[in-house]
Parts: sequence; C-alpha cells; structure tokens
Amino acid sequence: MWTTARALLAALSALAVLDANPAGAQSLQPAGWDAGMRMAEAVDRNPDPNVVEVDFEARVATVEIAPGLKVDAWTYNGTIPGPMIRVKVGDRLIVHFTNNLPRPSTIHWHGLRVPIDMDGVPGYSQEPVQPGGTFTYDFVVPDAGIYWYHPHVMSAAQVGFGLYGAFLVEDSTETETIGIADDLVLVLSDIDVDDDGALLPADTGGTVGMLFGREGNRVLVNGRRLPELVARSGAPQRWRVVNAAKSRYFKLDLGEGHVFRKIGGDGGLTEYSEDHDFIVLGAGERAGVLVTPTGEPGGEGLVRSLLHDRGYGSIFGRDFESLFTIRFADEPPYDPGPLPRTSREMEAYDLEGATGIDLELTLQKDPYDQTFAYGINHVPFWRAKPILAGLGETQVCNVTNSTAWSHPLHLHGFFFLVLDEAGEPVRPLEWKDTVDIPHERTVRLTVRFDERPGTWIFHCHILDHADGGLLSAVHLGLPPEEFRNLAEH
Repeated sequence: MWTTARALLAALSALAVLDANPAGAQSLQPAGWDAGMRMAEAVDRNPDPNVVEVDFEARVATVEIAPGLKVDAWTYNGTIPGPMIRVKVGDRLIVHFTNNLPRPSTIHWHGLRVPIDMDGVPGYSQEPVQPGGTFTYDFVVPDAGIYWYHPHVMSAAQVGFGLYGAFLVEDSTETETIGIADDLVLVLSDIDVDDDGALLPADTGGTVGMLFGREGNRVLVNGRRLPELVARSGAPQRWRVVNAAKSRYFKLDLGEGHVFRKIGGDGGLTEYSEDHDFIVLGAGERAGVLVTPTGEPGGEGLVRSLLHDRGYGSIFGRDFESLFTIRFADEPPYDPGPLPRTSREMEAYDLEGATGIDLELTLQKDPYDQTFAYGINHVPFWRAKPILAGLGETQVCNVTNSTAWSHPLHLHGFFFLVLDEAGEPVRPLEWKDTVDIPHERTVRLTVRFDERPGTWIFHCHILDHADGGLLSAVHLGLPPEEFRNLAEH
C-alpha cells in the first residue's frame, strides 16, 4: 500500500527553488532569539534514525499562560501546546498514547495522509481511549509540511481546554535550497478562562453560542499570552503557522512596509511563492511564509491579527488582537537582498470523468424546542448517510454555504485542490485539507481518493459547528453490504 503512496510522494515533491542561496544556511539571529517562543519537543526514544517513537500522556496540568496567570489545562505531556513532533519525510512515527484525563479522548493527525485505523475518530476509525487506557499510533509520514494534532472526542471542549500540538515534517532539501536557517513554528490558539485562571464552561450560550462558534478570551502564541521574539532587523526568517483555535480566524499583519512571502500551505510547498500584505487562516489551516522583520535596533514591532469578517457578529464592536512583540536586537541591520522565490512541480487532478457532488452547508431551527443544528444538505451528522466513493475516484464538489457564518471545511486523510468559477485549478496550486467556505458563497473543490479504504469524515473546523451537526463522511472503497450496515445504524 505504501509503495504507491511513496511513488506519488516522489512525483509531488520534486522541488525547484529559484533565487535562493543553497550554501551557507546559517542563523542570522542573536543567540536565544526564539527563547520566548520556543515550544517543548517530543523526545524520541528510538535509536533508529528513521523511526521516531514517543510517549504522549493526556492529563490535566497547571500551565502558566501569562506572568502570574496559571491555568489547570488539559494537556499533552503537561504543556500547551503539546510537544512538537519533528520527523523527516518517510519516517515511521510511533506514539504510545495514555489517557489520564477524566473523559475519553483520542489523537487525530490533522492533514496527514495516514491509514484509516490511525485517524483517531471514534465510531469511524478507532474506539475512544477511556480514562486510564492506552493506544499506540503507528504510521509512516508521507508528506513534508506543517501539520498538527488534536483529539476527536468532545472536540470543541478538549481543544478549547488546551489539547493540541504542532507536527513538523521536514524535507532537508528545503532548508538547503531556500537558504534560511532561522525557522520558527507558530501555533496560534485561544483559551477561555476567568481572571483567576479557571477554565470557563465549554457550552456557554447553549445552541446560540454554538451558532457563532465560541472563541477564547485569551489569544495565545505557542501557549503564551503576548510572548516576545528577538530579531536582527532585516534578517529573514521562515515561519510555519498553525491555526489551532477551535473557532477563531487569524488575519496576520506585520505592519506597514512588510509583506509575507507565502511559500507553503496545508500540504507543504505551493506551486510557486506569492507576496501578501496579510495572511488569513481559518481554524485548522496552516501557512508557510518568509518574512523580513525590520525596525530600529533596540526598538520593538508588533505582530497583530486584524479583524476578519467570518460572519454575523464577528467584527462588530471588536478590535485587532496583539499576538507577539518583536524586539529588535541592538545590532546593525542586515541587508538580505531579495527573499528567495520558491517553486514546486505539481500536477492538478485530471477532471475528465470526475464525479460531481453538490454539498450545501445549512442551518435549521427546531420549531418545538427552539434549538439550532447545522447540517450538510439539511441533515445533521447524526442523521447523515455517507457519500460513496471508489478507490482512485476523482470528485468535484460544489460547496454552497447558505448560512450566515463561514466554515473552514476539513477533509480527513486527503488533499483538496480549489477550483475557480470556470472549473480550472486556482493558481498557485496548493494541497489543502482545510478550505474556507465564506458565508453565502459557493466554492468548488476537487479531491482524488487513493488506495486507503475506510469511512473518512469531513466537517467544519469551527469545532462547535462540527459538534452542532456540520459533519459527514465519505465511504471509500468498502463493500456494499458494509455501507448498508452503516446506513442501518
């Protein structure tokens, strides 16, 4: 099974990077430049250089998210975010997971093309890991890029309480050819706590709170409130950004005169790089960017999240969020010349003979108890029947969002390509596992299913929306009788 996946990986991952400096990828930053942002990393206990084997324990632990503000959070190995997993393309990852939380849990590997029995979704791919129970995740990592992990039991509550972490899959040729050694992983999130650090209930506002998607009242970067990054003015950096918030969108702003050179997205490098004044990430999305922070030596800069309209009530009476400060080292500014431009050989799916699928993201109100439920084609997940797909089949999905809120739509186990209104792939090509479907808009997506049969879910990654009904599944390559059994239950 993995032979075919590796052949596909080789075809997709041929990289050609222009205007870069392959030699001399050495740090240009002062010593300890990222100490205020650095996350814990998972400890590999396997001596094999091609196997990463780690122990993960989900437990309640006291975490300081700001000076003097401590939270009894739900954590992996006692930290927010959980330990960053760092592997190489093609490595085997073994995670020995122990659940010492008061509720069942799992780990879902967001964006990774794993076997179905490693996907971490109770009822579809594994049994929930009960309190005191264990489970071993074991799979080969096929794609370079920045991914993340989180539970798929009571997802909105457990992610909101602190259960998430970054997953970096490295390709050594990227660092060598891009020529920027100063590499920073940024996990953006939020948490809802009172002034004493107590976690606030995950169900505030009932179904009305679910409608909007609950946001935490403290925004965190790598688990900290307003951390500091030290930088040499003009020295380029590579940032890999994860939106691990359960509802919040981030619109990143570096300030006047700065641009983000976007070189990557959910599934590794994009077809070619593009410059943006802002980077918008819906919940679950990622981006890889090159940046050149500039300022007076000894001065400070601020990285902010500007307002982004994700639907009714999302910008009214609100202001931007301060994410982290950049303190410029008292060193002469560096003159980097132009930032590298990257490219990647990518081939769009052949859409001839593709199966058309129409999906409508909907909202219903129960006339009797006045509660709300989201759904797909007017059916919440607890009444939905899976979409059928064959192994190797290509589907084109017309996704219409008829609700008043945007929905970042996430597909487990596979990559989308986004199409324009004419049905042509949007350039630059970008492998996406999470695509924002703006409110009252239609977006066209295409996906090719490979040789991994199973029932793969897709859902809004505003996790309150998923819990509130906006979730369904693709029944891939399974015998008809198995589908009938699923439909009957």
